[in-house]
This record gives sequence, structure tokens and C-alpha cells, in this order.
Amino acid sequence: MAEKRDFREGDHVSWASHSGRAYGVVKEKLVDRTHVRGHTVNASEEEPQYRIRNDDSGRDVAHRPEVLRHEPR
Repeated sequence: MAEKRDFREGDHVSWASHSGRAYGVVKEKLVDRTHVRGHTVNASEEEPQYRIRNDDSGRDVAHRPEVLRHEPR
């Protein structure tokens, strides 16, 4: 089983995007179904996702923890 990754508000993270690596700051852990920028995010206590503020665009995105990695500031 894959290791569970846990992130906290303020953590600097990165993820793969269509243009290479994208970077941002964790704003909150999502544990309920919600919407981020018009997209439904099916988060739950068992399968949380994270709201992240993209460093370049300033927009919020949501990602599952398995696609994120911690980055130094």
C-alpha cells in the first residue's frame, strides 16, 4: 500500500502539470465534497484533497496527496 502523505497549511508543494512542475502553498485540507474554481472536488475524511494556491497564477487548485511532494521554501 502506498504511504499516506500528510500536508499542513503553509507547506510549499509541487505537482506535475502539462507544462512541467507547478508549485504552490497548501491553504487547507479538504474533507468534504466542495467546488474549487467551478470543479467538483470529491474529498472525504477517507480520501482528503488539498486546496493549493498556485505560485505563478495565484489561483486555487485541488489535488490528492499522492500527486504532491514537499518542496523547500
